[in-house]
Amino acid sequence: MDLNALASRVIDGGTITTDEALAVLRLPDELTYELVAAAGRVRRHFHGATMKVNYLVNLKSGKCPEDCFYCSQRLGSDAEILRYTWLTHEDALEAAKAGIRAGAGRVCLVASGRGPSNRDVDRVGRIIEDLKEDNPGVEVCACLGILKDGQAERLASAGADAYNHNLNTAESHYDNICTTHDYDDRKDTVQHAREHGLSACSGLIAGMGESDEQLVEVAFQLKEIGADSVPVNFLMPFDGTPLEGHSELTPQKCLRILAMIRLVHGSADVRVSAGREQHLRSLQPLSLEICNSLFLGDYLTSQGQAGEEDLEMLADGGYTVWGADGQRSPGAPPRPEIRRRGAGTRVAANA
Repeated sequence: MDLNALASRVIDGGTITTDEALAVLRLPDELTYELVAAAGRVRRHFHGATMKVNYLVNLKSGKCPEDCFYCSQRLGSDAEILRYTWLTHEDALEAAKAGIRAGAGRVCLVASGRGPSNRDVDRVGRIIEDLKEDNPGVEVCACLGILKDGQAERLASAGADAYNHNLNTAESHYDNICTTHDYDDRKDTVQHAREHGLSACSGLIAGMGESDEQLVEVAFQLKEIGADSVPVNFLMPFDGTPLEGHSELTPQKCLRILAMIRLVHGSADVRVSAGREQHLRSLQPLSLEICNSLFLGDYLTSQGQAGEEDLEMLADGGYTVWGADGQRSPGAPPRPEIRRRGAGTRVAANA
């Protein structure tokens, strides 16, 4: 396989086939670095050396009625995570602003659950409006679950730029990871958000027992629904979930998955996401040559690499952080401080 020819085809506006994508996943380890270089040509053609830094704000954690097998917030989960109802408006804004001060150009507002009520959407809409008033150049992505009629329009009118709802895995594998909703529920939400002016952010979780063919399947299904931001997560097998202890990924396999996604999606934002620290390990910096986006610091219910280390990794690699005011150099971020109020738990960011 001529990897440079594949990269040139994508750069010229062409596409790779499903057979070629499968062959990329099945390359031997000794060709993985050559693959990274080819995928890096595509990344640099469309995105240069810039890196979009995203910051997660967990508005509501745990207590989800869905049974997604990989999720620490699922129905019946015994995972040791923080569980709390909605943050106050002030705490949500301060957490988001902490991420922006750290260098994030995109804030992701996330709440657990099957989907939001209209009251929930109004609550998030007010957060977006106030955040945008003080930070007009910041991108805001909402991730609230399955949307109902009228809710995407409300988020868009409040100033949301994107809506995240991951397909997570191939349609042919979906029944093996969730029983309380189906694949069409997810696909329909992404398409509904796109139809009402929101950028489609949708990705996958690798390492949940899917085959190489199913990784290719979900990659092309994400392309079919028009995802222009593709987060690639690697399974974090939380204790207390059905996938506890599950492990099938190697650092080089993770790089091949990322490269396959880059070649399939070309100019899209490809985000190296949860699990990168655990599965890529010392090869993390190589993922930045493929991906032009990452999450800064911690994830929803698990601790990531410290934000300072993320920014040092970007600076050491010669990448420039894309931000609300254009491109800017990395700075040291504060880390969110967890504090408890009575029986509930809230998140407040350090000043």
